[in-house]
Amino acid sequence: MAGVNKVILLGNLGQDPEVRTLENGTKVATISIATSENFKDQSGEWQERTEWHRIVLWRWHAEKAEKLKKGDKIYIEGKLATRSWEQDGVKKYVTEVVANDLQFTAKMGDGNYSGGVPMPTQDPYSGNTNTSTAASNATSTTSNTEVASDLSSSTSSDNPEDDLPF
Repeated sequence: MAGVNKVILLGNLGQDPEVRTLENGTKVATISIATSENFKDQSGEWQERTEWHRIVLWRWHAEKAEKLKKGDKIYIEGKLATRSWEQDGVKKYVTEVVANDLQFTAKMGDGNYSGGVPMPTQDPYSGNTNTSTAASNATSTTSNTEVASDLSSSTSSDNPEDDLPF
């Protein structure tokens, strides 16, 4: 049975990206993301725990990362990878996230933009699909039944071979 190696992170950039170009012209960026969680300890006091994640971005994702600044909120999808090297006769290991998707969830540089990943503005199970989008920051108020109605009315009954709704 095949396994699953998938990481999803939503966090804040801990420092400006380190971007370099390899001899063959390929860009690679390394970033550090902080994620935090809140919990109650044994005495009932609220505590915050922050984890730091090392992310590696290749090619066009590295180019996108060049626009990031410390403190930006970003969304990363990728996989865990462990690599090793020898330094002074000692074998060293590092486990990092190799990203295959990078999205900006806050305006680069000031943290006031609610774009990148669509963020729900209402309960998604209420029948409305209101979300703010990355490009326009606009909201959609189309209900699921209106969409289904539009799709069913747009099908052509003139051609029985074409029963696709688009």
